Amino acid sequence: MPPNAIAAVPGPTAPPTLAAIIATIGPASEAPETVAKLISAGVAIFRINFSHGTFDDHARRLAVIRDAARRLGVPIAVLGDLPGPKIRIGPMPEGGLTIETGQDVLIDPQCPLGMQSAAGAVTLSCRYARIAAEVQPGQRVLINDGALRLLALPAEPGDSPTALRCRVTSGGLVTSGKGINLPDSELSVPAVTEQDIAFTRWALEHALDYLALSFVRTAAEVVSLRATIAALHAELKLDVLINPYPPIIAKIEKPQAVANIESIASAADALMVARGDLGVEMDIAEVPMVQKRIVAAAEAWGKPCIVATQMLESMISAPSPTRAEATDVANAVLDGADCVMLSGETAVGKYPVLTVETMRRIIHVTERSLPARAAPTPPVKVVETGYRTAAIAHGAWWVARDVRAKFVVVWSQAGGGARYLSQTGFAIPIIAYSSSPVSLQRMNLLKGVRPLFCPVPAADTDSLARWNERVEADLLSRGWIKPGEAIVLMAGRPLGTRAPSTTLAVCIVGDATTGFCGHC
Repeated sequence: MPPNAIAAVPGPTAPPTLAAIIATIGPASEAPETVAKLISAGVAIFRINFSHGTFDDHARRLAVIRDAARRLGVPIAVLGDLPGPKIRIGPMPEGGLTIETGQDVLIDPQCPLGMQSAAGAVTLSCRYARIAAEVQPGQRVLINDGALRLLALPAEPGDSPTALRCRVTSGGLVTSGKGINLPDSELSVPAVTEQDIAFTRWALEHALDYLALSFVRTAAEVVSLRATIAALHAELKLDVLINPYPPIIAKIEKPQAVANIESIASAADALMVARGDLGVEMDIAEVPMVQKRIVAAAEAWGKPCIVATQMLESMISAPSPTRAEATDVANAVLDGADCVMLSGETAVGKYPVLTVETMRRIIHVTERSLPARAAPTPPVKVVETGYRTAAIAHGAWWVARDVRAKFVVVWSQAGGGARYLSQTGFAIPIIAYSSSPVSLQRMNLLKGVRPLFCPVPAADTDSLARWNERVEADLLSRGWIKPGEAIVLMAGRPLGTRAPSTTLAVCIVGDATTGFCGHC
């Protein structure tokens, strides 16, 4: 190998897909061998759900993810999902308590442990101190994503002033930590809670790649979290070049957020269609079209979008999904989702690796049927910036179409070039090289982008040509391309800097007269 050649590095060998897979890590998937298998099966991002587990649990799981990514040579991102103002059932007796339809129950934040009296009266523990003050008679109280349904009643003599009396309209088992939705009530709880601030601090200290903000209602709440991140970053004296601010993913799960989707899409770095609470907070019949509206808003603003919740829910306990679930994953891809997310399927399910393999096959088959766009449709707001990298990314689409390119390959040191390519709506994968581990990890959120590590070539006149050679060798060794196929290269000089990418070249694999030559 010539002294200036770029050495090959390990990395993923599975063919790239356009939509990425996010898997929630939990008791069923935290073993090192399972994490490694999940990465090999196609997981690009792991989600740490701060609503469950301790800081020690999160630290242990994060260490396993980072170690597996390092051993496999794959840039894997980690998403910290903040609980937000989620109201939950408090501690319950082991095995929980069953409430019967027609029964009256009390929900009392002052109750340290749910209980059933000798006469059969049930009091449920709750983690929201103002529930009795803010829920009015006749308003709905939904537990466990609406599986259990209650209606608030007026208080009766002898009731604790902190307790909310309800009548059960659809009963069942109540266990610790189940969510409570109050779709008819106006709550005073802030979007960024004290608990969220503690989790944000931990996320910054441990260099998580993204933060998801739950129960967003307005763009101002996204701005508030961004200010919190900046203040904590300064307080912790973190180097922004080594530990840059994590992008914020706004979880859309309340009707107010749907009404404010344009301003939220403008303020956030990405959106998540969080269908669990969304399907409880509003009429479930509206959720399919609301999903399409949210994905379209993200696309219009040039922001990534995640579709989440119950995608392959039956695989928590079964080795194959329902036909409806397979169709749901395919429809999310057809809608234009950048990522699809698994929750309980990988956190507590029996078949976490098989679930990811199944989702990947559905994505792959669906993407093979995607129609080619007649013309690129870059986001209006991005076009308005006039930024030249965005313009060149737009032009790269036409070049790739005309030469029938197998891939577009970009050197994207900080992720900007890859982001603009992703926003343009390529129907072919984008291979993004960088020497920055943080940038590589965070590019996993971008549709169609497969990030790969490459050390920075020496800053000489042949650096682009040598990178061209390295790209060919790398993609050939992975089996992603064959001699005679075309790829489009996009890079700027010098490589390894945040200078705008301004150069395009067409490379025919195996033809030394194409691509970046030594005089480029």
